[in-house]
Amino acid sequence: MTILNTENSLLLIIDIQEKLLNAVFNADVLEKQSEILAKAASILKIPAFITEQYPKGLGSTISAIKNNLPEAFYREKNAFNALSDIDFLTALNNTGHKQVILLGIETHICVHQTAAALIDNGFEVHLVKNACGSRSPEEYNNAIKYMNDYGVHIKTTEMVLFELLKGAKHPNFKEIQALIK
Repeated sequence: MTILNTENSLLLIIDIQEKLLNAVFNADVLEKQSEILAKAASILKIPAFITEQYPKGLGSTISAIKNNLPEAFYREKNAFNALSDIDFLTALNNTGHKQVILLGIETHICVHQTAAALIDNGFEVHLVKNACGSRSPEEYNNAIKYMNDYGVHIKTTEMVLFELLKGAKHPNFKEIQALIK
């Protein structure tokens, strides 16, 4: 397993939208953790990509993310697998980064299908399980297990943050540490 690093990582946020967030069982935790990851990506200058599933009906990305990632690459989608959009896949590939920090809604549908496609396309996937959600805990837990079985690295927000920092001497250590206090 590879440890995350800022030079090779990108953040991919799948469908953390207003109406979808209200439907998941762990909405408060998911919202807080996704905001922390968005802030960290901004501080560490990690490229961020955000998808929105049918925003006309499901609303836009929550403000806790949008406000912290003003330069993110946004893509509207209708397919569950975000990589079904060849232009989106091209944008990811154009970064040259192969480590994907993945989070979003719903874990067992769009996140799972996108994770599988990322692996099929040569990316190393690091799923942040406390920044993912589903309507049902059973569906969520099954998806986490299934993704782990096919090679997704299952992590938490703090694991991701401290892997990216490497140590307390990182120039952004105090700023990142403050996000979790």
